[in-house]
Amino acid sequence: MEIIDSGLSPTDRLHIGDCLVVLSSREVHAPGARRPARLTPKAIGVLLVLARGAGDVVTRDELFAQVWPDTLPTNDVLTQAVTQLRKALSAGGAFQQGQEYIETIAKTGYRLLAPVTWAAAQAAADAGQAEAAGSALAEGDASAAPVPASPADAGSRGSTGFWRRARRRLLLAAGLLLLCSSVTMAWLLWQRPERETALDAATADGKGVIGSPERPYRLITARQGFGTFPALSPDGALVAYADESDGGSTLKVQSTGSATSATLVEAPAGALDRFPAWSPDGREIAYARFHPGGGCEVLVIGATGGNPRRVTACDGAEMLSFNWTPDGRGLVFGSMTGHHGAPGIRTLDLATGRWTTLEYDRGDGDFDYAPRFSPDGRQLGFVRNPQLGGLWVMAAAGGGARRITSDSAEMRGWGWLDNEAIVFGRRVDSESRLYQVDLRTGLLKDLGVDDAQSPSVAGMGKVLAFVHRAPQFGLFRIPLDHPERKERLFASSGRDAQPMIAPDGQQLVFTSSRSGAFALWWARLGQDGSLHPVEDLRPEARQSPDWSADSERVLVSGRDDAGRPGIYEVAPEQGQWKRLSIPLSEPLQAVYGPSPDTFFVIGSQAGGPATLALYDSGGGAWRRLAQVAGVSQVRYDRRAQRVLFTRLAGGGLWSADASLSPASLREVSEDVPTRWRFRTWALGGDGAVAYLHQDAGCSVQLSRLDAPQAPRCLEARASSATNGFSMAPDGSAAYMALTVADGTDIGVMPVPQAPSQALLGVLKWLPLLGKPDS
Repeated sequence: MEIIDSGLSPTDRLHIGDCLVVLSSREVHAPGARRPARLTPKAIGVLLVLARGAGDVVTRDELFAQVWPDTLPTNDVLTQAVTQLRKALSAGGAFQQGQEYIETIAKTGYRLLAPVTWAAAQAAADAGQAEAAGSALAEGDASAAPVPASPADAGSRGSTGFWRRARRRLLLAAGLLLLCSSVTMAWLLWQRPERETALDAATADGKGVIGSPERPYRLITARQGFGTFPALSPDGALVAYADESDGGSTLKVQSTGSATSATLVEAPAGALDRFPAWSPDGREIAYARFHPGGGCEVLVIGATGGNPRRVTACDGAEMLSFNWTPDGRGLVFGSMTGHHGAPGIRTLDLATGRWTTLEYDRGDGDFDYAPRFSPDGRQLGFVRNPQLGGLWVMAAAGGGARRITSDSAEMRGWGWLDNEAIVFGRRVDSESRLYQVDLRTGLLKDLGVDDAQSPSVAGMGKVLAFVHRAPQFGLFRIPLDHPERKERLFASSGRDAQPMIAPDGQQLVFTSSRSGAFALWWARLGQDGSLHPVEDLRPEARQSPDWSADSERVLVSGRDDAGRPGIYEVAPEQGQWKRLSIPLSEPLQAVYGPSPDTFFVIGSQAGGPATLALYDSGGGAWRRLAQVAGVSQVRYDRRAQRVLFTRLAGGGLWSADASLSPASLREVSEDVPTRWRFRTWALGGDGAVAYLHQDAGCSVQLSRLDAPQAPRCLEARASSATNGFSMAPDGSAAYMALTVADGTDIGVMPVPQAPSQALLGVLKWLPLLGKPDS
């Protein structure tokens, strides 16, 4: 059976048997149906492919290749599309399964049985008659039509050329008009919100439920355990990642399909292999190996395994980051601490072992992390100060660097989508999400992927891989003398975090998604009925709240309805709050100072570096009295009247007097807190500084930073949240968030397209609307 050839590209209407399909509105008008059925764009695509080969078997692979190009769909999405087509075509008829329209060919594909006719067939016949008349006129056939008057008979030849040119112009104009109409339709389809498309897929024509909306991704390591640091091969066919399921870290490689993984290399006992990175030609993988005792080395191994070769040492390095140079002859490293470190971005030539430092704009306290070259090798991107930083881009050879993202955020990995767009993960509320940013406009787009981080993009492919982690955190009180007697507070199925006990030891505030929305909650201990959220306040998860000395108010970082950051003073028991008029474009954290009108505030102005400042708000005029640059976290010790803080430039803990005088700056701890755990320290009522970290055999270990003391293991297995905990005023217990359920998987999805790319992707459907292949 063949499609009736119209001779022209058809309109957006075609007949499938007795049904009329309108492509622009995605509607199927079936005889006897009370109303037209609405199809999803994918179902329309399947119908067009089947119509093009009506009467012939179309395999599933052909349908996947044409309707879901450059993606990794499952069989379910095709089955749902065919089910929707059958239901729409048979609506109101005797055959409710639609088998008389679309036949299933077992283990092969589908075949469209009904005749297919474009509604433009009659228009084509009319066009043919008009063309014949035009030809007769051009040849001077008096029986067909009168010939325009001309000065001489010799002018008939010029008249013939004129009409032929006019006819060609007319046909060209008609073709351009049709193309413009098709482009407009494609653009409108692309502009439809993603949410509407997903709901269409779930509910079809509103009469019944087909299934849940499609996720834009699928998981390829769905099992218990931890898959981290994914890296896609250049062609997008393989993903290398670190399997940290058994307390170690082993590099594995597997297909981006749901295949069984294979171990790439066996690490020595006690060693951890992490950070795999594919060479541009896909033949080798660079990675880092961390040995017990602090030893570190960067190795390169063949993509199929074998014996790795060492390319450099990285002993003592914290927040190590590297990737390949575009020519595959070297590695580019971010700022590196330790014995072999350097403050800025460098390249390492693998053949000679020679280091080359890039000359570019960088402040003394800046830490530039995860450098990556763009696909064309002309640009170099990196994350500056990932604890509270943003994305930066510069020329591949260095020079001036410009900031791409505007707000300070906890960055969770990034990758190039193409030469003009970047995908990155960042913490927001109680999760990490993926965002796309356009380098030309700076505009952000949420990719609609929950609990995602560490994105990796195939250099030559069109696949995005990422880590999917959806842990559940609960609040616990852990007595320091008997950690095994820990007590769960306020049962919840959400994510509870940042428990901050009040100085009176009777109240607790914390952030949680327990109600479905991320909010600040308050409760009086021992009175579960007192638990309630602070309504209409949107807290930030990156910094912990701070109680006033009288236990009546709390300072909370948050955002307004427009997304602008701010500091809010909250009376949590009453559920009241107000935004403080701190004169900063981006205030990040605030704690109460030595008097009711003084505050210590971390923030930045006009995209500058984060600075700790002492403010006096007396009389409503916020006056800056002193400041310290490059600070990431602050606490005020009322007992000793000192300020404690961590810095962006390195690990460790610092102190200053209450006036932040430069002469009073002291280093309390040299190495810890580390940059990654810069929020996992707290002050006790007695001024003791507690620090949470991990150790072999103990997931949550507590140490004191201000005095020598043997560490205590508070929890052997469940890990703690890294964004804040508190100590009881008398020092008897710790209040913290522990994982109740945890694990990670590697997810894969199509690379999101820029608007121009998406439009071109839709335009390639235009041949399906034209003359079929013979």
